[in-house]
Amino acid sequence: MQNFDTKQITEQFESMFFAPARAYAELSVDYTEKLVTAQLDAGKAYSDTSLAQLRNLMNVKDAEGLRDYMEGQQQVAKDLTERLKGDAEKVVALQQDFVKDSQKLTEENVKQTQKLTEENVKKTQKAAESNAKQATDTDTDAKTAKQA
Repeated sequence: MQNFDTKQITEQFESMFFAPARAYAELSVDYTEKLVTAQLDAGKAYSDTSLAQLRNLMNVKDAEGLRDYMEGQQQVAKDLTERLKGDAEKVVALQQDFVKDSQKLTEENVKQTQKLTEENVKKTQKAAESNAKQATDTDTDAKTAKQA
């Protein structure tokens, strides 16, 4: 009869389930942190721009000041458009990195699982061969004892 090696089973569960789950969780937390940081940076930049524009509007005292303010709005709109484009590209790049890293983790986990499965199959075959040999030896010993 074969004894169960709880240490080996625990190590296999660790390498097949828990370690990959922790690695994916770490990857997810890192991605979330980067995404939140990018969003906070963008929000601060938009807030700063809005507040600066409000301050500029408060300084308008005459028609000339209003004209200057309105001309400045065109540049602000252009700058905000560029900022939005850059922020969107940053988020897309973060998402692409996350997908790439997730795929890499999955591939590594599949390879590790295949390796462990192959090792377990070999161990099981050896155990079966050993048990079959013991059964044959026991049967041979029993026949020899009967004949004597």
